[in-house]
Amino acid sequence: MTAASPLFDLDDSDALVAADVDGVLRSAALAGAQARATSTAVVESVSDRLRDLRPRSVVFVCGDGRAGRAASVLVAALGSRIGVPLVHAPGTPPWVGPLDVVLVSGDDAGDPRLAESTAAAVRRGAETVLVTPDEGPLRSAAAGRAVFVPPKIAVREHNTIMRYLAAGIAVLGTLADGAYRQLLPDLDVVADLLDAEAARNHPTHEVFHNPAKSLAARISGARVVLTGSSPVAVEIARHAGEVLFRAAGVVSATGELGDVVFAAVAAGRSAATDSGASYDPLFHDEQLDGPRPQPPVRVVVCSPPDAVALTERRTAAVPDALVLSADTTMFDPRTSGYTEAGRRVPEDRTPDIEAVNLGELGAMTLLATRLEMAAAYLHVMGGR
Repeated sequence: MTAASPLFDLDDSDALVAADVDGVLRSAALAGAQARATSTAVVESVSDRLRDLRPRSVVFVCGDGRAGRAASVLVAALGSRIGVPLVHAPGTPPWVGPLDVVLVSGDDAGDPRLAESTAAAVRRGAETVLVTPDEGPLRSAAAGRAVFVPPKIAVREHNTIMRYLAAGIAVLGTLADGAYRQLLPDLDVVADLLDAEAARNHPTHEVFHNPAKSLAARISGARVVLTGSSPVAVEIARHAGEVLFRAAGVVSATGELGDVVFAAVAAGRSAATDSGASYDPLFHDEQLDGPRPQPPVRVVVCSPPDAVALTERRTAAVPDALVLSADTTMFDPRTSGYTEAGRRVPEDRTPDIEAVNLGELGAMTLLATRLEMAAAYLHVMGGR
C-alpha cells in the first residue's frame, strides 16, 4: 500500500507541484473539460442521426478500463427509470438490428473485441456510435457507417470515466427528440460543477478546505474498504478502488454496504480485544508475541446528497466510518475566496452560491472526481 511520507506536507503547494512530474493532478482536474468537449462533440456529430429515433434498446459495448465502469454506472442510475432498455454487454448481441443503438466505448482502437462488435452492429443496421479513437481496425470496422466521438481532452486512462459518462448521457438525451432528457443531468451544469470541484481541490488550498487532500490524508496508511449506499454509489466506490490502485498503488476492497458494515463491526470488535497497545516494532517477535497489529480499517461510504443522514445511521456502528457526498453548489470562482489559479481574493467579497439539483447520477460524477483527485494526491505523496 502506498503511504504518505510523514515528512510530506500536503499544505506545501510548491512541493506538491514539484513532485507531480507525471501531471496526475492536472489530469484528475480535467473532468469538467472532458464533459464539455464530449457533449459538444455528440451534439455536432450524432444528434441529427438519433433525434427522431425511438430505439428498441441501447447497448453499451465497452473495452477494458473506465468505459465498462461508466456503462455500469449509467445502467445502475437509469436502467429502472428510463423508457428504453439499457444493456451492458461484452459484445454486440445477436438480436441487435436496425431498431437498436449500439454505443461502443474504449481507448484502444486495436481492441479486436471492439472491432468485431462494431462490424457486427454496422452489418446488422444498428445505429452505431463509437466513443473511441478514430483509427486502426475500428475505423475499418465502421466502414463509414458509424459515427466516431474521439477523445478531445488528453488525460490519463484512469481519469477518462467522465468522457464515457458524458457520451452516454448525451446520446440518451438526443434520442426520441429529447424525450428522456428530464431524467438526465444537464452536462453544461455538470461541467461547471466539476470545474468547481477541481477548484476546491487545487494544490494551493489547505487540507482543511480541500476535500481531496483531506480524503487522501484519511486514507493514507489505512486498510481501505469502499462501499456505497445505493447501486450507483457502489459503482462509484468500485471505480474509486480501481483508480486508487492504478494511480497510487493503494490496495483496497469494495463491497455492498450491508456486507461492509457487518465485516467492519466484526473487525472493530477484534481490534478492541487485541488493541496492540503493548506493540513495540523493535522488540516484537512474531513467534512469541503473535502477528503484528494491522493498520486500522477505514470504511469510506459514497452517498447521494439526499441520503447522507440515512447512510450515517446505517454506518453508526462502524468505527470511524467516513461518509462522502458531493457538494452540488454552484459558485463563481471570482468570489469564492479563491481565483481559478487558486489565489486568495479579499475576504470582503461575498461568494455567489447557488444550490443545483443534479440528481443522483450528476452528484456521483462530482464525487468520482473528488476520489480521483484524492488518488492523485496519494500518487504524489507516494513519490511514484
